[in-house]
Amino acid sequence: MTQLTEENLHWKARARAVAEEVVRPLSKKYDEAQEYPWEIKEAIQEAGLFSVWIPEKYGGAGKNDWNLRNLCVVVEELSRACGGVGVLFAVNSLGSFPILVGGTEEQKQRYLPQIAAGEKLIAFCLSEKNAGSDAQGLRLRGVADGDDWRIHGEKKWTTNGGAADLYTVFAVTDPDSKSRRISAFIVEKEDPGFSIGKVEDKMGIRCVPVVEAVFDGVKVGTDRLLGGRAGYGFRHAMGTLDLARPGVAAQAMGLAQGALELATRYTMKREQFGKPVSAFQMVQQILANMSMKTEAARQLIYAAAAAVDHQDHESINKLSAIAKCFSTDVAMEVTTDAVQLFGGYGYMKDYPIEKYMRDAKITQIYEGTNQIQRIVIARNLLKEAAEYEFLDPYIPTEVQDVYEG
Repeated sequence: MTQLTEENLHWKARARAVAEEVVRPLSKKYDEAQEYPWEIKEAIQEAGLFSVWIPEKYGGAGKNDWNLRNLCVVVEELSRACGGVGVLFAVNSLGSFPILVGGTEEQKQRYLPQIAAGEKLIAFCLSEKNAGSDAQGLRLRGVADGDDWRIHGEKKWTTNGGAADLYTVFAVTDPDSKSRRISAFIVEKEDPGFSIGKVEDKMGIRCVPVVEAVFDGVKVGTDRLLGGRAGYGFRHAMGTLDLARPGVAAQAMGLAQGALELATRYTMKREQFGKPVSAFQMVQQILANMSMKTEAARQLIYAAAAAVDHQDHESINKLSAIAKCFSTDVAMEVTTDAVQLFGGYGYMKDYPIEKYMRDAKITQIYEGTNQIQRIVIARNLLKEAAEYEFLDPYIPTEVQDVYEG
């Protein structure tokens, strides 16, 4: 916990109260119904949690320009009770980060206070049917129309779509350019031509909608071109994902922590061969491994979030990728082990543990698959290695000069 401030711990405690008192009792209901849990959203809003990552100067509760540790501890606690609610909350940071990263001062003043107050929900529209990991392969078009823009096409996998009031949308505005091909826009749900298409039927995180967003000539003014200038959308998107990935990691780690706690309690109560299952060394080994990996993920997440908060620009890209990749792999492993420890009951919907495994899987996929994260990490390593001279690892130091001569 040494990486957390008093402010972080305050929000962590408040989020845990909401998670235990409101989220956990309603989790099964909304998972089965696959409906947006407005009563949970209202509880999160009343607790002031939508404000935690937004700076005070824009109506938020964050004491600094960047407050990612606040976000991560809240996501962790909500996900510990329900992974779907964790992403329901965190996706609002994903949608608003482009405004924080690249918005004009007028755009920040206009939209961020409404998001911080929980009055407006926001979604992030980047992925398309043929452009997932390949974010440069977008086809949604933004076409200049006098002083305005017209947006044509569809987006896929829009989390929070339909529930959200605002959408940060990435579109191709200069198809002939390589470096300035994409721009970002802020679309409001009332804009003529905007609609929600297919609503996905998902394996996990079922309480938060994932949809196709349709843009049929949606008209927006220059005041809703992010940053007030075209051609910077890809930069805004990549910067956003660096900021958002620790939040996905926190969702995964919260799921792992919740699954670990349930499995520990279950093995202490479940008896086989005349004693609790937790008395068997094999079970203890599984629990110990689950705990070690979950705690390692937690510390990686806090380190990545601290790098953002302190604006350690050289570390953010790599640390965010490491935290996201490691933590989400851990979540899948830990939740699967938890199902195993529940035995046959773990496979049944009568018990809550199978939902943790279903919710965990998507964390390895969205906001950059873990295969992409490993590429990001490797590229950072190779870049760092190229910037420094170091001794040949196969030659003893004392003979290095002779070898070079």
